Amino acid sequence: MGAGRWVANLERAVEARLTRHASSPPENFRIDSYDGHGGPSGVVVRGRALDNPRPTRAADGEGVGAAARRTLQNFLTRELAGVRLTIRLAGESVDVVTDADGYVIARLPAGDALSSPWTSGTIELAEDFRGMAVPPPTTISVRVPAAQAAFGVVSDIDDTVIKTGVQRVGQMLVQTFTGSELTREPFPGAAELYRDLAADVNPVFYVSSSPWNLHGFLTAFLEHHEFPRGPLFLRDLLGTSAGREQKHGRIREILDLHPGLPFVLIGDSGEKDPQIYADIVRSHPDRILAVYIREVRLDPGDGRVEKVVETWGRDVPFVLAADSLAVRRHAESLGLL
Repeated sequence: MGAGRWVANLERAVEARLTRHASSPPENFRIDSYDGHGGPSGVVVRGRALDNPRPTRAADGEGVGAAARRTLQNFLTRELAGVRLTIRLAGESVDVVTDADGYVIARLPAGDALSSPWTSGTIELAEDFRGMAVPPPTTISVRVPAAQAAFGVVSDIDDTVIKTGVQRVGQMLVQTFTGSELTREPFPGAAELYRDLAADVNPVFYVSSSPWNLHGFLTAFLEHHEFPRGPLFLRDLLGTSAGREQKHGRIREILDLHPGLPFVLIGDSGEKDPQIYADIVRSHPDRILAVYIREVRLDPGDGRVEKVVETWGRDVPFVLAADSLAVRRHAESLGLL
């Protein structure tokens, strides 16, 4: 059984024990903001309504048990469907309704007050919900690339910036459930490479198949290890809701919303990044400057990445890299650093 399916089955078993459509007022209502991105072409923001206490942050010296309890809490979610919310940003507003899994995706026009590098807005209840007291608005942050940006970066997360071992299911599960942003390890040189690519102006977008339940952990990990701040595009492991978007679609959204930017794509060889990125290059041949794939396969001779390379036939460089230093050297040769 694959790692993603195992985690999905765990979440499904947990949700079967939770009441998702109760009529009583939520005890721990919260709106999770997943940040957003936008520019002259418009804005897209994502969020989720839940009835759970907000997980605590990791602390120095905490034990494995505390980390495991926090991770489990991230998956013990009571999703709130049918919640009417209002999103306000840069002088624009839109009303949305959460889907069956509590998710919302909102698209807004580019308001006059949209500014780089980040524009703040709010998301709040649009009307009474089950008679509960109205909580204060939740802040949302939207990444707005500056006119001076030379390019954008789209990067995977697991086994690309953070050591996960997705192909080793047991190792992956132990790390996921017993680690924290303080104990999990980035690949050597990755944070420095990303900071140099970003150069304080080029936007970075993190697109991963990790579940939205880990958004808080991944955000804290990137911050703790000083990766450039950027929106995270994750996915739900269950159902067909707004949270279960495919990686192709999320990357195309980024390219479509920022038509003036070329992009660098960074991923790993462990799963489907080479094939996905090849599809993106075929559909946007003039928008991609380079594709970098970190080699993490248990069997580097399985031929999957090599098949992509053999049929590449593009002017866009496709680099299978042993480490961050190899990416750095090639990026320097292209003038990206």
